[in-house]
Amino acid sequence: MKTQKTKHNLVFVEMFHKLEVRVTMRKMIYMAIASTGLLILFLFGVTSICLAQIEKWSKKADMPTPRSNISSCVLNDKIIVAGGMLEDLTSTSTVEEYDAKTDKWSQKVDMPAERDSMGISVVNGKLYAIGGISGCDEPTSLVEEYNPATNKWTRKADMPTARLGLSTSVANGRIYAIGGATGRGQDCMWWSGVSTVEEYNPVADKWTTKSDMPTPRAFFSTCEANGKIYAIGGFSYGVFSTVEEYDPVTDTWIKKKDMPTLRCNFATASVNGKIYAVGGEAPTGFTPILEEYDPLKDEWTRKTDMPTPRSKIACSAVNDRLYIIGGCTSEASLAISVVEEYDPGFSDKITSVDAKGKLVTSWGEIKSKH
Repeated sequence: MKTQKTKHNLVFVEMFHKLEVRVTMRKMIYMAIASTGLLILFLFGVTSICLAQIEKWSKKADMPTPRSNISSCVLNDKIIVAGGMLEDLTSTSTVEEYDAKTDKWSQKVDMPAERDSMGISVVNGKLYAIGGISGCDEPTSLVEEYNPATNKWTRKADMPTARLGLSTSVANGRIYAIGGATGRGQDCMWWSGVSTVEEYNPVADKWTTKSDMPTPRAFFSTCEANGKIYAIGGFSYGVFSTVEEYDPVTDTWIKKKDMPTLRCNFATASVNGKIYAVGGEAPTGFTPILEEYDPLKDEWTRKTDMPTPRSKIACSAVNDRLYIIGGCTSEASLAISVVEEYDPGFSDKITSVDAKGKLVTSWGEIKSKH
């Protein structure tokens, strides 16, 4: 018996054909996304295009002077690397500038004083090098200001507490010099961390004592995000994963979720409100681990490891990418010149909506299907 081709049958067949095409197209789209990361949705007559970029590491031009125990910051969209320790364990006053756009290095005028394990920060277009140590000497309270317009260094008011292994961050136009070490251990090793916090006003050239950090430590890292300063990891007779948040407005500290990896002598930088902790020394040795911290959610996420496990590095962010510079890879390789770039990519919460504003899919959902 033949089926009569009524108007209703034809409509049903046409609807089924459209549904089959739509399903087939979606399968093809998912396959394309899985291989290229390009999200193209054709849903209900609406086209939405999103670029789903994946995190990646890239090798960059080596720093001219191999060194560890270095500090870096961003000045006029370029990364300044100042001071550090050379292969022969002597401190250096070398200053070199990296242009991420051209992947090239240039020499700048040296700091007046040779030192490593210091903090450097930028305020109002000028760079400030704070504290540190020279060789196996005593820690210093020295503060020197670099003006890129004149390419000159100027001595400023000393930090009240001499220390090395401190970390500096900027909030509201002030520099906060946090933690570090002031006491010497055996064989020129610095074990005893301090909780000291001192605020520097570059305009007034004046220092003010602030509330102590709850956990005394050195060789840790601080990073500013969303107006708060986060003190992470470190060392003081043991390696820490401790995270504490400082509010410069209220001058108060709050305990946050620990970093998953115990480590010291690592580096941090922030991109799009998130903090990235990379490298350093863990109880198991030199580590390539990269972890992302979301201050708003108080959550940590493991990311793709850095290609070169290393410690005593510098890290700065330019154009939403991290640049991890120098450091050391073992006790036999105390100063290297390696530079690696990390591109965090976009969040897996990339979404597409239809004409009515309804969520139709997300990058996270697509990844879970494949």
